[in-house]
Amino acid sequence: MLSAILLQPGPGILTSVFGLLSLLVHVAMILWTYSDAGKNSSHPAVLWALIVLFAPLIGFVLYFVIGRDR
Repeated sequence: MLSAILLQPGPGILTSVFGLLSLLVHVAMILWTYSDAGKNSSHPAVLWALIVLFAPLIGFVLYFVIGRDR
């Protein structure tokens, strides 16, 4: 089934690539927020990582606005 979706011409491949890239960007945002919050925030880094996990764009912006101490 998955191979049929990936090998389907047209929007099937584009959708799969876009979905994979979106997932990679989301995971990268979570990991970066966790590591940066450990260095630059007085709040727990796990809290910020969870916020970015459940609300990616809003959580990322909130971290920059109110999460960073430096």
